[in-house]
Amino acid sequence: MGMRLRLTPGLRAKERDKILDRYDERARMVSDVRRWAVASACVPLMLLAGCPQRQAGKPGGIAANATAPAIAAPAPVAAAVPALTRAQANDLAAKAQKAQQLLQQVEGAYSSGVANYRGGRLEAARADFDMAVDLMLTSGMDVKNDPQLSDEFDHLLNAINALEMSALKQGTGFSAPIEAAPLDAADEVTFPANAALTAKVEEELKTTQSDFPLVVNDYVAGFINYYSNSKTGHATLLHSLERAGKYKEMISKDLRDEGVPQDLIYLAVAESGFQPRVVNAQSGAGGMWQFMPFVGAYGLTRNGYYDERFDPEKSSIAYAKLMKSLYNQFGDWYLAMAAYDWGPGNVQRAVMRTGYADYWELYKRNVLPQETKNYVPGIIAAIIVAKNPQQYGLEDMVPDAPVVSDTVTVDYAVDLRLVADVTSASLPEIVALNPSLLRMSTPGEMDFDLHLPVGMLEVYQKRIKKIPEDKRNSWRFHVVRAGESLDSIASSLHGRPSEIAAANGLDANAPIDPGEELVVPVVNIVVTQHPLHSTYTTRAGDTLVTVADRFNVSVEDLRRWNHLSSSKIKPHRMLAVAEPVRLAPTTHVRSKGAHGKTRSHAEASTKTGSNARGGSSAKGRVSAKGKASAGAKSAMSASKSTAKRSSQGTEKKKQSTEKKKPVAAKKHGASK
Repeated sequence: MGMRLRLTPGLRAKERDKILDRYDERARMVSDVRRWAVASACVPLMLLAGCPQRQAGKPGGIAANATAPAIAAPAPVAAAVPALTRAQANDLAAKAQKAQQLLQQVEGAYSSGVANYRGGRLEAARADFDMAVDLMLTSGMDVKNDPQLSDEFDHLLNAINALEMSALKQGTGFSAPIEAAPLDAADEVTFPANAALTAKVEEELKTTQSDFPLVVNDYVAGFINYYSNSKTGHATLLHSLERAGKYKEMISKDLRDEGVPQDLIYLAVAESGFQPRVVNAQSGAGGMWQFMPFVGAYGLTRNGYYDERFDPEKSSIAYAKLMKSLYNQFGDWYLAMAAYDWGPGNVQRAVMRTGYADYWELYKRNVLPQETKNYVPGIIAAIIVAKNPQQYGLEDMVPDAPVVSDTVTVDYAVDLRLVADVTSASLPEIVALNPSLLRMSTPGEMDFDLHLPVGMLEVYQKRIKKIPEDKRNSWRFHVVRAGESLDSIASSLHGRPSEIAAANGLDANAPIDPGEELVVPVVNIVVTQHPLHSTYTTRAGDTLVTVADRFNVSVEDLRRWNHLSSSKIKPHRMLAVAEPVRLAPTTHVRSKGAHGKTRSHAEASTKTGSNARGGSSAKGRVSAKGKASAGAKSAMSASKSTAKRSSQGTEKKKQSTEKKKPVAAKKHGASK
């Protein structure tokens, strides 16, 4: 069901205790339901033998009819209900016993989840809560129509959702939380000068190997102090550098191919903390390198099915190309970094206004926004700390293992649950390998590079052939385990035993062997695909719980997407069953640029002040002494004639035809 939870520092102990008190209340409710199950087990025996006569009095000596003397005593149950055969009675007793066992298992899984949650073991808590829900859904019992089981299931979902909604208002649930990038965490921090630290770092730089022009001054030293001595700064940088291990080899190759310094991999420390699915809620910038959502920009495809800004490999190639382009424009890596953050046009105007093509001069003359002032020294500091881990408390850092995968290009729609089935992987593993996907399915009628667990390419190609291409977005695949039957498999995967038998050429009554591979037709669900969302028309008997399970979303998501206040839904209602995907804007005004500049999309993609990730600008030229030349002003004037061009590619093509004279920056020193 994908229940999600994340502990946040903002969760007060009092609020947490209140949430967990609900668990104790729910535990009492489960006990009541369990007593119902035990009582139900006795009903068949009572119906066979007849009900014993009610005693004349209740405990305490109160007569049975004392509270309602005018109403005749009810007739014995045996007289009102036809006698059952022993076989029917045994069947009812077996069902009641099964219900009792189910509730015990569910309660055990849920209790374990609460214990793990209290202990801060979120992944274990997620697994326990998912197991509790799955036990109900795959039990083979009629959870939806049985009043007691349905009530238990609703309470279970409400309890888990209460933990999620109350405890995790700022998070994304049980999945790994999105952590603030180190520079974002330092936005409100001030760095007083520290001459001793600056001198210490200067000495370390003499033995630090880097292909990037490292420099130390009070600004850089301030960030080094923040990363090494601030609890928040140290933790966020540590986690960022650990995550870098997943992508370092891949990014290094991309940078090397474009001739970009290897140490500029650490620009991701400032942008995302090496988290590929980060989205800036204000600007819409997204991905590891925080590219803006402009159609066709950076060579990255973005549509209603996938967004390559979230693809670590493709976005890293785009990043390397863009950084090289900015360096070719300014002839200086510090100015290129500032342009990546603030926009090349803005940096160019600052250079022309002051006459200095030197980042530190622009810094001292206060012509840079505060964020860009933090941006370059913060990244330089991260490089220095990363290359000297022993000196800055990172000696125990263990980088995450590299993300590796096999890749197959598909031109058909295939559900990620089916991909997980045929590759013997978990659904979260498949989702993590394909972060660019915006849905639980690959698109149809267009190519998509689907990433699979290493070594599973041939297995995938062999098994997927067993499923008709037009059924790959709904059918499932299953390898039989010991003790399973067609009935249990059909129940767990929402299929029908007869259809599974027919699809696999089996006798519906014959046993199946462990290890046997089965194609599982799933009851066809009519889903209308729309460029922005998916919808489902409800049928009689549907509830939000059953619809959420069918589409592998949460009940809370369905309520939010459809503006619902309860779990009850009427037949023939159209529901959104996937979060609407917001496509790239065209001329809508956005609240902020990728890093703070207010602009419309039209401006950002055409004018010279646009962010480097959103648009291009005319190249100015500065003399070797660092003063702006008349050529730069001419270039700026000429650039105005291109303001109405909305295509970033068109403008870059125009620029590539001009005679290139890179900006010659003044020599970088330890400016303060």
